[in-house]
Amino acid sequence: MRRRVPRLRPSKSDLLAASNRIVPDVIAHGLKVLFCGINPGLYTAWAGHHFARPGNRFWPALFASGFTDRLLLPEEERELLALGYGITNIVPRATLAADELARDELLAGAKELRQKVHAYRPEYLAVLGLTAYRVGFACPKATLGVQAEPIGQTIVWVLPNPSGLNAHFTPKALAELFREFRLGRDASPLNQQHRYFPPGK
Repeated sequence: MRRRVPRLRPSKSDLLAASNRIVPDVIAHGLKVLFCGINPGLYTAWAGHHFARPGNRFWPALFASGFTDRLLLPEEERELLALGYGITNIVPRATLAADELARDELLAGAKELRQKVHAYRPEYLAVLGLTAYRVGFACPKATLGVQAEPIGQTIVWVLPNPSGLNAHFTPKALAELFREFRLGRDASPLNQQHRYFPPGK
């Protein structure tokens, strides 16, 4: 059994210093799924790993829904690449809360995200945040699940924001929506033709 090393905790000044910091994407060409957060929180920016804040449900949801065969730590994020998954954000800069992002910033971030998707061509883009998707992609009536408009050949699927501050979804409900997405992707005719080769293969 792996021994988990106790995490260091950032001070208030550490977190403030992480404002506007950028967390590098976990990305490669031709991924099965590129998961896309809204933007990094200060804890994540301080840690330098995606969805690092204790209480964030992203990693538990991946495990509970069958995307990973064990619960990964945020610092193990690059292990996702071998499975054909990656992580990016609509807006790269870190803030205390996502509601600090202006509409124009979300629109600009979504434009850059489209360019990234065209360049890397994942099979699916999974946007983690319905409100941010509605604003950034100018789709005010969008709902959770698969979207009508792909980005090039990439299918877009919207999931809830996994932040622990999102009280609208329990961990169980969030994991079930992630599982529904995984099963939908697995059943897609696209998936029957798609072969992912990890970087270096």
